[in-house]
Amino acid sequence: MNKKKIINDPLYGFITIPNDLIYDIISHPYFQRLRRIRQLGLTEYVYPGALHTRFHHALGAMHLMAEALLSIRKKGIDISEEEFNGALIAILLHDIGHAPFSHALENEIVLGSSHEQVTSVIMQALNIEFEGKLNVALDIFNGTYPRRFFVQLVSSQLDIDRLDYLNRDSFFTGVVEGHIGSERIIKMLNVHDDELVIEEKGIYSIENFLSARRLMYWQVYLHKTTVAIETMLVQIIRRVRVIHPSITMPEDLMMFLVNDISPEILLQNPKMLQAFCRIDDYDIIGAIKSWQHGSDPILSRLCSMLLERRLFNIRLSEKAHSRDIIEKLLQQVKETFDITEAEAGYFVVNGVKTNAAYIGGDQKINIYSKSHGMIDIANAADLPNIKAMRKIVKKYYLCWPKSITLPDV
Repeated sequence: MNKKKIINDPLYGFITIPNDLIYDIISHPYFQRLRRIRQLGLTEYVYPGALHTRFHHALGAMHLMAEALLSIRKKGIDISEEEFNGALIAILLHDIGHAPFSHALENEIVLGSSHEQVTSVIMQALNIEFEGKLNVALDIFNGTYPRRFFVQLVSSQLDIDRLDYLNRDSFFTGVVEGHIGSERIIKMLNVHDDELVIEEKGIYSIENFLSARRLMYWQVYLHKTTVAIETMLVQIIRRVRVIHPSITMPEDLMMFLVNDISPEILLQNPKMLQAFCRIDDYDIIGAIKSWQHGSDPILSRLCSMLLERRLFNIRLSEKAHSRDIIEKLLQQVKETFDITEAEAGYFVVNGVKTNAAYIGGDQKINIYSKSHGMIDIANAADLPNIKAMRKIVKKYYLCWPKSITLPDV
Protein backbone atom coordinates (compact mmCIF):
# COMPACT_ATOMS: atom_id res chain seq x y z
CA MET A 1 0.00 0.00 0.00
CA ASN A 2 1.27 3.47 -0.89
CA LYS A 3 1.40 5.41 2.39
CA LYS A 4 3.12 8.53 1.06
CA LYS A 5 -0.06 10.51 0.68
CA ILE A 6 -0.62 14.20 -0.11
CA ILE A 7 -3.11 16.32 1.83
CA ASN A 8 -4.47 19.64 0.53
CA ASP A 9 -4.28 22.23 3.30
CA PRO A 10 -6.00 25.65 2.98
CA LEU A 11 -2.93 27.45 4.36
CA TYR A 12 0.05 25.66 2.84
CA GLY A 13 -1.30 23.86 -0.18
CA PHE A 14 -0.06 20.28 -0.42
CA ILE A 15 1.27 18.59 2.73
CA THR A 16 3.16 15.33 2.20
CA ILE A 17 3.04 12.44 4.65
CA PRO A 18 6.74 11.57 4.54
CA ASN A 19 6.90 7.89 5.56
CA ASP A 20 5.00 4.78 6.55
CA LEU A 21 5.40 5.29 10.31
CA ILE A 22 3.86 8.77 10.27
CA TYR A 23 1.08 7.52 7.98
CA ASP A 24 0.30 4.76 10.50
CA ILE A 25 0.31 7.23 13.41
CA ILE A 26 -2.09 9.55 11.56
CA SER A 27 -4.31 6.55 10.78
CA HIS A 28 -4.43 5.47 14.43
CA PRO A 29 -7.84 5.94 16.15
CA TYR A 30 -6.23 8.10 18.86
CA PHE A 31 -5.07 10.58 16.24
CA GLN A 32 -8.20 10.37 14.10
CA ARG A 33 -10.15 11.48 17.19
CA LEU A 34 -8.61 14.94 16.68
CA ARG A 35 -10.95 15.34 13.70
CA ARG A 36 -13.71 15.62 16.31
CA ILE A 37 -11.95 18.07 18.66
CA ARG A 38 -12.45 21.74 17.74
CA GLN A 39 -9.29 23.79 17.70
CA LEU A 40 -11.00 26.79 19.29
CA GLY A 41 -13.59 25.17 21.53
CA LEU A 42 -16.81 27.17 21.37
CA THR A 43 -15.33 30.22 19.64
CA GLU A 44 -17.65 29.50 16.70
CA TYR A 45 -20.37 31.22 18.77
CA VAL A 46 -18.39 34.43 18.16
CA TYR A 47 -16.64 33.69 14.86
CA PRO A 48 -18.84 31.26 12.85
CA GLY A 49 -15.93 30.17 10.65
CA ALA A 50 -13.91 28.83 13.58
CA LEU A 51 -14.86 25.21 12.91
CA HIS A 52 -11.37 23.85 12.23
CA THR A 53 -10.03 21.01 14.34
CA ARG A 54 -6.93 19.85 16.17
CA PHE A 55 -6.45 17.40 13.28
CA HIS A 56 -5.95 20.31 10.85
CA HIS A 57 -3.56 22.05 13.23
CA ALA A 58 -1.46 18.94 13.92
CA LEU A 59 -0.91 18.26 10.21
CA GLY A 60 -0.07 21.92 9.58
CA ALA A 61 2.42 21.98 12.45
CA MET A 62 4.09 18.82 11.11
CA HIS A 63 4.46 20.51 7.73
CA LEU A 64 6.05 23.62 9.25
CA MET A 65 8.38 21.47 11.38
CA ALA A 66 9.67 19.77 8.24
CA GLU A 67 10.25 23.17 6.62
CA ALA A 68 12.09 24.42 9.72
CA LEU A 69 14.34 21.36 10.00
CA LEU A 70 15.24 21.51 6.31
CA SER A 71 16.09 25.21 6.62
CA ILE A 72 18.29 24.61 9.69
CA ARG A 73 20.00 21.69 7.96
CA LYS A 74 20.95 23.91 5.02
CA LYS A 75 22.79 26.16 7.46
CA GLY A 76 25.16 23.36 8.42
CA ILE A 77 23.42 22.04 11.54
CA ASP A 78 23.65 18.25 11.69
CA ILE A 79 20.23 16.61 12.04
CA SER A 80 20.02 12.84 11.72
CA GLU A 81 17.08 11.09 10.07
CA GLU A 82 16.10 9.72 13.48
CA GLU A 83 16.03 13.22 14.94
CA PHE A 84 14.19 14.62 11.92
CA ASN A 85 11.51 11.95 12.21
CA GLY A 86 11.33 12.28 15.99
CA ALA A 87 10.71 16.03 15.77
CA LEU A 88 7.98 15.52 13.16
CA ILE A 89 6.21 12.96 15.36
CA ALA A 90 6.59 15.09 18.49
CA ILE A 91 4.87 18.09 16.88
CA LEU A 92 2.31 15.88 15.12
CA LEU A 93 1.22 14.43 18.48
CA HIS A 94 1.71 17.50 20.67
CA ASP A 95 -2.06 18.11 21.08
CA ILE A 96 -3.31 14.52 21.12
CA GLY A 97 -4.14 14.79 24.83
CA HIS A 98 -6.72 17.56 24.45
CA ALA A 99 -10.10 16.98 26.06
CA PRO A 100 -13.31 17.79 24.13
CA PHE A 101 -13.52 21.45 23.11
CA SER A 102 -9.78 21.82 23.69
CA HIS A 103 -8.87 24.35 26.40
CA ALA A 104 -12.50 24.91 27.46
CA LEU A 105 -12.57 21.60 29.37
CA GLU A 106 -8.83 21.20 29.93
CA ASN A 107 -9.12 20.67 33.68
CA GLU A 108 -12.64 19.22 33.82
CA ILE A 109 -12.38 15.76 32.22
CA VAL A 110 -9.00 14.65 33.55
CA LEU A 111 -9.11 16.68 36.73
CA GLY A 112 -6.48 19.30 37.46
CA SER A 113 -4.25 18.26 34.56
CA SER A 114 -2.92 19.93 31.45
CA HIS A 115 -3.34 18.47 27.98
CA GLU A 116 0.46 18.15 27.85
CA GLN A 117 0.38 15.66 30.73
CA VAL A 118 -2.29 13.59 29.01
CA THR A 119 -0.42 13.83 25.69
CA SER A 120 2.69 12.36 27.31
CA VAL A 121 0.65 9.40 28.61
CA ILE A 122 -0.90 8.76 25.17
CA MET A 123 2.50 9.02 23.46
CA GLN A 124 3.90 6.44 25.89
CA ALA A 125 1.04 4.08 25.02
CA LEU A 126 1.61 4.62 21.29
CA ASN A 127 5.33 4.06 21.73
CA ILE A 128 4.64 0.61 23.16
CA GLU A 129 2.26 -0.15 20.31
CA PHE A 130 4.80 1.01 17.72
CA GLU A 131 7.61 -0.98 19.38
CA GLY A 132 9.74 1.92 20.63
CA LYS A 133 9.77 3.90 17.39
CA LEU A 134 8.55 7.02 19.25
CA ASN A 135 11.46 7.11 21.74
CA VAL A 136 13.07 10.23 20.29
CA ALA A 137 9.71 11.96 19.84
CA LEU A 138 8.86 11.27 23.49
CA ASP A 139 12.18 12.67 24.70
CA ILE A 140 11.71 15.80 22.59
CA PHE A 141 8.12 16.30 23.75
CA ASN A 142 8.97 15.72 27.43
CA GLY A 143 11.92 18.14 27.22
CA THR A 144 14.57 15.52 28.03
CA TYR A 145 16.25 15.28 24.64
CA PRO A 146 19.90 16.42 25.01
CA ARG A 147 19.88 18.72 21.96
CA ARG A 148 17.85 21.59 23.36
CA PHE A 149 16.85 23.23 20.09
CA PHE A 150 14.64 20.26 19.18
CA VAL A 151 12.71 20.75 22.42
CA GLN A 152 12.40 24.48 21.71
CA LEU A 153 10.98 23.83 18.25
CA VAL A 154 8.12 21.91 19.89
CA SER A 155 7.58 24.03 23.00
CA SER A 156 8.95 27.52 23.62
CA GLN A 157 8.09 31.19 23.20
CA LEU A 158 8.74 30.75 19.48
CA ASP A 159 7.72 27.22 18.59
CA ILE A 160 6.22 25.54 15.55
CA ASP A 161 2.92 25.10 17.36
CA ARG A 162 2.43 28.88 17.57
CA LEU A 163 3.58 29.49 14.01
CA ASP A 164 0.76 27.28 12.77
CA TYR A 165 -2.08 28.13 15.14
CA LEU A 166 -1.76 31.90 14.79
CA ASN A 167 -2.12 31.81 11.01
CA ARG A 168 -4.68 28.98 11.06
CA ASP A 169 -6.87 30.61 13.71
CA SER A 170 -6.55 33.98 11.96
CA PHE A 171 -7.62 32.38 8.67
CA PHE A 172 -10.68 30.56 10.04
CA THR A 173 -11.90 33.37 12.31
CA GLY A 174 -11.25 36.10 9.76
CA VAL A 175 -9.26 38.12 12.32
CA VAL A 176 -6.56 39.33 9.94
CA GLU A 177 -4.50 40.94 12.73
CA GLY A 178 -3.34 37.46 13.72
CA HIS A 179 -1.56 36.77 10.44
CA ILE A 180 2.21 36.32 10.74
CA GLY A 181 5.03 35.74 8.28
CA SER A 182 5.71 32.15 9.33
CA GLU A 183 7.66 31.36 6.15
CA ARG A 184 10.13 34.19 6.78
CA ILE A 185 10.46 33.32 10.47
CA ILE A 186 11.32 29.72 9.55
CA LYS A 187 13.96 30.93 7.09
CA MET A 188 15.49 33.05 9.87
CA LEU A 189 15.77 30.15 12.36
CA ASN A 190 19.24 28.94 13.27
CA VAL A 191 21.04 27.14 16.08
CA HIS A 192 23.84 28.58 18.24
CA ASP A 193 25.33 26.76 21.25
CA ASP A 194 22.51 24.22 20.90
CA GLU A 195 19.91 27.00 21.39
CA LEU A 196 17.28 27.98 18.85
CA VAL A 197 17.96 31.53 17.67
CA ILE A 198 16.63 34.04 15.16
CA GLU A 199 19.10 35.65 12.82
CA GLU A 200 19.38 39.40 13.34
CA LYS A 201 17.64 40.32 10.10
CA GLY A 202 14.52 38.46 11.26
CA ILE A 203 13.98 40.65 14.31
CA TYR A 204 11.02 42.62 12.92
CA SER A 205 9.24 39.43 11.88
CA ILE A 206 9.41 38.36 15.53
CA GLU A 207 8.08 41.72 16.70
CA ASN A 208 5.11 41.22 14.37
CA PHE A 209 4.71 37.64 15.62
CA LEU A 210 4.49 38.76 19.27
CA SER A 211 2.11 41.62 18.45
CA ALA A 212 -0.15 39.27 16.49
CA ARG A 213 -0.20 36.77 19.34
CA ARG A 214 -1.19 39.43 21.87
CA LEU A 215 -3.99 40.70 19.61
CA MET A 216 -5.29 37.18 18.95
CA TYR A 217 -5.55 36.51 22.66
CA TRP A 218 -7.83 39.46 23.33
CA GLN A 219 -9.75 39.30 20.05
CA VAL A 220 -10.17 35.52 19.82
CA TYR A 221 -8.84 33.27 22.58
CA LEU A 222 -9.99 35.48 25.46
CA HIS A 223 -12.86 37.24 23.67
CA LYS A 224 -15.38 38.04 26.38
CA THR A 225 -18.23 36.14 24.71
CA THR A 226 -16.02 33.08 24.32
CA VAL A 227 -15.14 33.31 28.02
CA ALA A 228 -18.86 33.53 28.87
CA ILE A 229 -19.96 30.51 26.85
CA GLU A 230 -17.04 28.35 27.90
CA THR A 231 -17.84 29.25 31.51
CA MET A 232 -21.35 27.91 30.87
CA LEU A 233 -19.91 24.67 29.49
CA VAL A 234 -17.72 24.22 32.56
CA GLN A 235 -20.70 24.82 34.86
CA ILE A 236 -22.66 22.14 32.98
CA ILE A 237 -19.90 19.58 33.50
CA ARG A 238 -19.53 20.52 37.18
CA ARG A 239 -23.28 20.16 37.72
CA VAL A 240 -23.21 16.71 36.10
CA ARG A 241 -20.48 15.62 38.51
CA VAL A 242 -22.80 16.49 41.43
CA ILE A 243 -26.02 14.87 40.15
CA HIS A 244 -24.64 12.07 37.94
CA PRO A 245 -26.67 9.18 39.46
CA SER A 246 -29.89 10.76 38.16
CA ILE A 247 -28.91 11.28 34.51
CA THR A 248 -27.71 9.26 31.54
CA MET A 249 -24.67 9.85 29.35
CA PRO A 250 -22.27 7.91 27.10
CA GLU A 251 -20.43 5.21 29.06
CA ASP A 252 -16.95 6.52 28.22
CA LEU A 253 -17.88 10.03 29.33
CA MET A 254 -19.50 8.69 32.50
CA MET A 255 -16.20 7.09 33.55
CA PHE A 256 -14.63 10.55 33.73
CA LEU A 257 -17.54 12.50 35.21
CA VAL A 258 -18.31 9.97 37.95
CA ASN A 259 -14.68 9.33 38.94
CA ASP A 260 -11.76 11.64 39.66
CA ILE A 261 -9.30 10.60 36.97
CA SER A 262 -5.69 11.83 36.91
CA PRO A 263 -2.96 11.35 34.26
CA GLU A 264 -1.36 8.80 36.60
CA ILE A 265 -4.52 6.69 36.50
CA LEU A 266 -4.57 6.89 32.70
CA LEU A 267 -0.98 5.68 32.63
CA GLN A 268 -1.76 2.72 34.91
CA ASN A 269 -5.12 1.78 33.38
CA PRO A 270 -5.08 1.12 29.60
CA LYS A 271 -8.87 0.73 29.46
CA MET A 272 -9.33 4.15 31.02
CA LEU A 273 -6.89 5.64 28.51
CA GLN A 274 -8.77 4.01 25.64
CA ALA A 275 -12.01 5.46 27.01
CA PHE A 276 -10.49 8.97 27.11
CA CYS A 277 -9.37 8.57 23.49
CA ARG A 278 -12.94 7.83 22.46
CA ILE A 279 -14.44 10.98 24.03
CA ASP A 280 -14.86 13.97 21.71
CA ASP A 281 -16.93 17.09 21.11
CA TYR A 282 -19.80 15.03 19.71
CA ASP A 283 -20.23 13.15 23.00
CA ILE A 284 -20.49 16.39 24.94
CA ILE A 285 -22.95 18.05 22.56
CA GLY A 286 -25.04 14.89 22.31
CA ALA A 287 -25.21 14.64 26.08
CA ILE A 288 -26.11 18.33 26.46
CA LYS A 289 -28.97 17.90 23.97
CA SER A 290 -30.28 15.07 26.13
CA TRP A 291 -29.67 16.80 29.49
CA GLN A 292 -31.72 19.85 28.49
CA HIS A 293 -34.83 17.66 28.79
CA GLY A 294 -33.79 16.09 32.11
CA SER A 295 -35.41 16.44 35.50
CA ASP A 296 -32.68 18.56 37.10
CA PRO A 297 -33.77 22.21 36.65
CA ILE A 298 -30.23 23.62 37.02
CA LEU A 299 -28.68 21.35 34.42
CA SER A 300 -31.69 21.63 32.11
CA ARG A 301 -31.59 25.44 32.19
CA LEU A 302 -27.83 25.64 31.60
CA CYS A 303 -28.01 23.20 28.67
CA SER A 304 -30.94 24.98 27.04
CA MET A 305 -29.26 28.35 27.43
CA LEU A 306 -26.08 27.08 25.75
CA LEU A 307 -27.83 25.33 22.86
CA GLU A 308 -30.11 28.31 22.18
CA ARG A 309 -27.26 30.83 22.57
CA ARG A 310 -28.84 32.57 25.54
CA LEU A 311 -25.40 33.25 26.90
CA PHE A 312 -24.23 34.66 30.20
CA ASN A 313 -23.64 38.36 30.43
CA ILE A 314 -20.02 39.11 31.21
CA ARG A 315 -18.23 42.09 32.71
CA LEU A 316 -14.45 42.47 32.47
CA SER A 317 -12.53 44.60 34.95
CA GLU A 318 -8.95 45.40 35.84
CA LYS A 319 -9.84 44.79 39.50
CA ALA A 320 -11.44 41.80 41.18
CA HIS A 321 -15.22 42.15 41.47
CA SER A 322 -16.43 42.97 44.96
CA ARG A 323 -18.00 40.28 47.11
CA ASP A 324 -20.94 42.64 47.62
CA ILE A 325 -21.94 42.70 43.94
CA ILE A 326 -21.49 38.92 43.65
CA GLU A 327 -23.73 38.34 46.69
CA LYS A 328 -26.41 40.60 45.27
CA LEU A 329 -26.33 38.75 41.95
CA LEU A 330 -26.57 35.41 43.73
CA GLN A 331 -29.60 36.65 45.67
CA GLN A 332 -31.32 37.87 42.50
CA VAL A 333 -30.70 34.56 40.71
CA LYS A 334 -31.93 32.64 43.74
CA GLU A 335 -35.18 34.60 43.84
CA THR A 336 -35.75 34.75 40.06
CA PHE A 337 -35.14 31.04 39.42
CA ASP A 338 -36.52 29.87 42.79
CA ILE A 339 -33.40 27.88 43.65
CA THR A 340 -31.00 27.63 46.58
CA GLU A 341 -28.00 29.90 47.00
CA ALA A 342 -25.67 26.97 46.27
CA GLU A 343 -27.55 26.29 43.03
CA ALA A 344 -27.38 29.98 42.13
CA GLY A 345 -23.59 29.58 42.13
CA TYR A 346 -23.84 27.75 38.82
CA PHE A 347 -25.19 30.95 37.23
CA VAL A 348 -22.92 33.55 38.87
CA VAL A 349 -19.28 32.85 38.12
CA ASN A 350 -16.18 34.96 38.54
CA GLY A 351 -12.51 34.43 37.74
CA VAL A 352 -9.45 35.91 36.07
CA LYS A 353 -7.80 35.64 32.64
CA THR A 354 -4.22 36.63 31.88
CA ASN A 355 -2.36 37.52 28.70
CA ALA A 356 1.41 37.75 28.32
CA ALA A 357 2.68 37.94 24.75
CA TYR A 358 6.29 37.46 25.80
CA ILE A 359 7.51 36.03 29.09
CA GLY A 360 11.27 36.00 28.61
CA GLY A 361 13.33 34.55 31.45
CA ASP A 362 14.36 30.94 30.83
CA GLN A 363 12.18 30.83 27.70
CA LYS A 364 13.44 33.98 26.04
CA ILE A 365 13.62 34.40 22.29
CA ASN A 366 17.24 34.93 21.35
CA ILE A 367 18.39 37.10 18.47
CA TYR A 368 21.81 36.15 17.16
CA SER A 369 24.17 38.69 15.65
CA LYS A 370 27.78 38.10 14.63
CA SER A 371 28.92 41.18 16.54
CA HIS A 372 27.01 40.74 19.82
CA GLY A 373 26.18 37.03 19.98
CA MET A 374 22.84 36.00 21.53
CA ILE A 375 20.58 38.80 22.82
CA ASP A 376 17.14 38.53 24.40
CA ILE A 377 14.77 40.12 21.88
CA ALA A 378 13.28 42.29 24.65
CA ASN A 379 16.67 43.98 25.04
CA ALA A 380 16.93 44.98 21.39
CA ALA A 381 17.43 48.75 21.53
CA ASP A 382 14.85 49.76 18.92
CA LEU A 383 12.00 47.43 19.95
CA PRO A 384 10.26 49.16 22.89
CA ASN A 385 6.98 47.40 22.03
CA ILE A 386 8.35 44.04 23.09
CA LYS A 387 9.44 45.41 26.46
CA ALA A 388 5.84 46.50 26.99
CA MET A 389 4.56 43.06 25.96
CA ARG A 390 6.41 41.44 28.86
CA LYS A 391 3.83 42.85 31.23
CA ILE A 392 1.25 40.23 32.22
CA VAL A 393 -2.21 41.75 31.76
CA LYS A 394 -4.96 40.48 34.05
CA LYS A 395 -8.67 40.85 33.43
CA TYR A 396 -11.20 39.78 36.03
CA TYR A 397 -14.51 38.48 34.72
CA LEU A 398 -17.96 38.14 36.21
CA CYS A 399 -20.71 36.14 34.46
CA TRP A 400 -24.43 36.01 35.16
CA PRO A 401 -27.69 35.33 33.23
CA LYS A 402 -28.88 38.05 30.88
CA SER A 403 -32.32 37.95 32.48
CA ILE A 404 -30.78 39.33 35.69
CA THR A 405 -29.96 43.03 35.99
CA LEU A 406 -26.52 43.81 37.36
CA PRO A 407 -27.10 45.64 40.67
CA ASP A 408 -25.63 49.04 41.43
CA VAL A 409 -23.02 48.94 44.17
